[in-house]
Amino acid sequence: MMLSRRQALGGAVAAMPLAAGAMQAPAAPVLPDKASFAAGPLAYLDNASTHPISIGARAAIDAYMESRMLAPMAKNQRRQDMARPLGKFAGLMNADADELTWVQSTTMGEQMVLRAMGFPAAGGRIVTDTLHFYASFPMYMEMARQGIDVRWVTARDGRIALEDMAEAIRPGTKLVMLSLVSTYNGFTHDLKAVCDLAHPAGALVYADIIHAAGAIPVDLHASGVDFAACATYKWLMGDFGLGFLYVRRGVADLLPRTEYGYYGFAKPGAPPGIGLSPPETHVYPLDPPGAWPVAYMKRGGAIGHFATGTYSHAVPAQLDYSLDYIARLSVPAIQAHAQALIRQLREELSRKGYRIITPPEARVPLLTCLLANAKAVLAEPLAKAQVRLSLHDNHFRVSPSVYNDQKDIERLIAALPPV
Repeated sequence: MMLSRRQALGGAVAAMPLAAGAMQAPAAPVLPDKASFAAGPLAYLDNASTHPISIGARAAIDAYMESRMLAPMAKNQRRQDMARPLGKFAGLMNADADELTWVQSTTMGEQMVLRAMGFPAAGGRIVTDTLHFYASFPMYMEMARQGIDVRWVTARDGRIALEDMAEAIRPGTKLVMLSLVSTYNGFTHDLKAVCDLAHPAGALVYADIIHAAGAIPVDLHASGVDFAACATYKWLMGDFGLGFLYVRRGVADLLPRTEYGYYGFAKPGAPPGIGLSPPETHVYPLDPPGAWPVAYMKRGGAIGHFATGTYSHAVPAQLDYSLDYIARLSVPAIQAHAQALIRQLREELSRKGYRIITPPEARVPLLTCLLANAKAVLAEPLAKAQVRLSLHDNHFRVSPSVYNDQKDIERLIAALPPV
């Protein structure tokens, strides 16, 4: 997509580092904030699938790419700081930076947790539910085929009832695996209540937070959750190929090490964090003598137990900007803006006869409607109106973000046929 001169200049200014004391931090944009995103013909209401990259984040990526090209005028001729976005995400989610590490995707984080807990070889019970991420279902079905006692808590009236979770989480349960916010209909677990059920039974809790981080307030410490993971291309306004894994302090130290990656080990005495500090070699010419090929220490926390090899550096450059942008807006303000549009959408969709399956108490930026043959029925009228949302076989999902406004909702409603 081509950027106008105004957009390119605006993004470049937004991405410029501030000299210490030279000026105050920029004020939070007023919502809806269309100026921070490239203009286009679409009424784009599919942010829960993939969020557009902002102009400022694009400028941050361009600056990183200039550095990678060794451009003479590039301002940053060093490696991307991988620790800084971890710290910013920790602040957003009320976690500590050493409880976080990078992962390639949400699913990668979920699989790492399963391996660290010894599944499937160790046996035991896993509790999950039918509003968890549907693409994780085969993973637990395969676990069941290998002898794991997988208990599925079934949704009732579009919700997972706490009493049903309590019945499933019995002594002997090792893990509870759930999505904090359901990708299907936006149902939101009371994460602390689930953890309060699981921990006395001896179980640890994992939460997929990809539809929560950056969209609704999340306090990882207060929830008591043991593990959480998310990618960055949705409400964190990042890109594909990188995400975060959270491991509650002390939990990693109780688990066997199952990941043996480059970032999990360092030269003895190296500072904590995810920075490069390769082990000291004892096998090459001029190396100091040693009994083993290398001398190394195991890093602690989430990085030491779960960090692997080299990660994308372009996405952290982008996140360095995007996480600041989200913080300036504030997650409660982002949530309130989306809810104003969702309320309007609920009223209009109900008036047209659509069956809404997102629980009315949900305070998430998505709304799902049940509709038989939704793709076949809606693909043509939405394409003609240049409206984009998430279309599935028998439901559709609308997910507004910070740049959407009332006109986008009205455009969608006008395109939808009555049922």
